[in-house]
Parts: sequence; structure tokens; C-alpha cells
Amino acid sequence: MLKRVLTYASFVRFSHSVFALPFALTGAMLASRQVPLTPARVGWIIVAMVAARSAAMGFNRLVDAHYDALNPRTAGRELPAGRMTRAEAVAFVVVTSAVFVAASWALGPLCLALSPVALAIVFWYSLAKRYTWTTQFFLGLAMAVAPVGGWLAAGGGFAWEPVLLALAIGSWVGGFDVLYACQDVEFDRAHGLRSVPARFGVPAALTTSRAAHVLTVVCLVWLGLHASLGPIYLGGVAGVALLLAYEQSLVSARDLSQVKRAFDLNGYVGILYLLATGVALYVG
Repeated sequence: MLKRVLTYASFVRFSHSVFALPFALTGAMLASRQVPLTPARVGWIIVAMVAARSAAMGFNRLVDAHYDALNPRTAGRELPAGRMTRAEAVAFVVVTSAVFVAASWALGPLCLALSPVALAIVFWYSLAKRYTWTTQFFLGLAMAVAPVGGWLAAGGGFAWEPVLLALAIGSWVGGFDVLYACQDVEFDRAHGLRSVPARFGVPAALTTSRAAHVLTVVCLVWLGLHASLGPIYLGGVAGVALLLAYEQSLVSARDLSQVKRAFDLNGYVGILYLLATGVALYVG
């Protein structure tokens, strides 16, 4: 049983939940300045986020199984390697999607009504690379749903805070996914898959990634100033900026050997930002 659980967790890279979840919780915390945030609501937000991300990743693995089998970098994943069947993967996507809808129902009528839209957005990313080179920024859009969802789930009304946070996470995720896609540029071109690196080349892709991360920092600073979050928050943003700068420094057009290491640094970005925002809101 434990082995199967670990297989499913690896199938959807469960540990990568640290990318979107902190921003969903940050959106909820910011909304708590308008509406009190209860522990039960926080729990349902976590369930919704983990379920939506798991469903999206499972769908990605399903529709990309053919390409994953052909790519030496991804041939060891669960479906091409035979550690999971397609039937198991389909059941997993259906169940996690249902859990997401159920959690959205618990969070209120608006969240329930928007849940199919959220699923459509996160599922579309997996198909986008067949049709457009902007696919990495569709992943950014999918992840930008997280802070807006957290804000709405907490009961927040229209405001600029979730918009700025969505722009920040969208450009952050789009930026690091462009970086990640650089290692598959030759494979993508050979198999008709579209991406920023495949369309414009690795040097231009790296420039695009770096510009996106500059936009991330600008949006986070703008949010802090707009919402008067204070110096502790801005110190956290400075830490995020340093992490992103270090991430970018690891990769060059001549040397892509550190792409995986650079990608993994993003796990610390969301955690640092969540902690800094939480301290600024509730302690500072």
C-alpha cells in the first residue's frame, strides 16, 4: 500500500504543491483583512488547491504519455515505465477533480460556479504546446488562478491585491517554465511541439525568462506598497528577488546542465513569500 501511495505521489510530483499552495494561502490571508479567515476555510482551501494541482498534473501525464515515452529525460515516468496503468491515471484524475469540486462547494456558491472554469484552465496547459509557442505562459495563467482562488475562497471582494498577486505568480511560473523547457528544445522541434525555446531559441528564451522574473518582483513590490504591508514584507520580496537572481545565474545558453537545480529553487520562493507576508500581516 505504501509503495502505491508513493507511486501516485511521484506521478503528480506531490512535493511541487509548494509552488502554488503558498500563493493561494497568501491570497486568503490578504482577504482576511476584509473578512475573518476561519481554520475550516483554510483547510478547504488547502484541499481544493492540492486536488486541483493533482488533477492537472495527472491530466498532463496522461496526455503526454506518448511523448514522455519517446523522450529519454521523461521515459522513466510512471506511465511510460509501466508503474501505473492508464486506467489508474484516468481514475486518479476523475477522483481528484471531484474532490476539487466538492471542496469548492464547501467554500461557497461562487467558488463552486467557477470550479469548472478553473479545471478547464489548468487542463488546457497540457494541450497548449500542440498549438502555440506561448504554452509556458498558459502554465503561468493556470497557476495565477491560485491566489485569486484563495482570495475568493476567503470571501474577498474585488480589489487589486489578487490581481497583482496573480500577475506575480503568472510571470514567475511562466519564467521558470521557459527555463525548464530549454532542456527539451531539440526534442520539441523534432516532434512538432511548441514552446518559447523551440520557437525563438535558447538565448532568447533565457532573456524572456529573466524579464518575466523581473516583472514578478515588480508586481510583488507594487502589491506591498498598494496594500501597505510594510518593511517585513518588502524584506521577504527582496529575498525572493535574490533567489530568482541566483536561479537565473545557474543557467546560460552555453550550459543547461543546472536547469533542474535552478527549477528546484522555486520551491523555496513560495514558502519564503508566504512566511514574509504572514509575519507582515499578523506579527509586524
